[in-house]
Amino acid sequence: MCRYRRARRVDCHARRNPGRGKNIGKCIPALRYRWLTPLYDFAQRWLFREAIFKTEMVKRARIEKGHRVLDLGCGTATLTILIKEMHPQAEVAGLDADPQVLQTARSKAAKAGVDIIFGQGMAFQLPYPDSSFDRVLSSLMFHHLTRENKYRAMSEVLRVLRPGGEFHLADLGKQHGLTFLIGLILARLEEGVDNVRGMLPQMLREVGFAQVEEATRFTMPYGTVSLYRGKKPT
Repeated sequence: MCRYRRARRVDCHARRNPGRGKNIGKCIPALRYRWLTPLYDFAQRWLFREAIFKTEMVKRARIEKGHRVLDLGCGTATLTILIKEMHPQAEVAGLDADPQVLQTARSKAAKAGVDIIFGQGMAFQLPYPDSSFDRVLSSLMFHHLTRENKYRAMSEVLRVLRPGGEFHLADLGKQHGLTFLIGLILARLEEGVDNVRGMLPQMLREVGFAQVEEATRFTMPYGTVSLYRGKKPT
């Protein structure tokens, strides 16, 4: 999963000139340096303790038989594979902008024996028709996006959801407890100021989501991770 920086350093999810199809800046991998990409899964598992909140996230999504589900910013597909394993009768897709992590994602899915459709694309220029999915899930990707691109990505999620479909978002939220300062520092290093100010629910409402809520939160070593939910109006 690539990260977003302004024009000086840009993630693969982010800056592309829609008219000319040219990237502005260069791709910055999620761990900043390409040589650290092989350590991505290790960091997610042990530092970010992803299994704790991702399992809860999938449970709260209430995915049904025949649902089409998108993991937005899928990275190396840990969440994508988990969705398919917990809901084998759902059609699951993973999207990321970084071709290197997508290679890892495809390899992991093959080893797990699960059928997942992977694609490469921008978070705010989703390569899917309107009303393509019943659920969209995204984990620890939105704090990499600038405010502008958070809005754009949220609007794109709304577009590709079917009426009544749900967006489940796990990311840094308003910080609580002993990790408050750690979360603030991390947010400053990234584009997560809106996250730690608790603005994501309001932003979801502004682009058109209904029934927006913070479903639950988890205190992690690096800060508070919130699970948000929003529904596309019918």
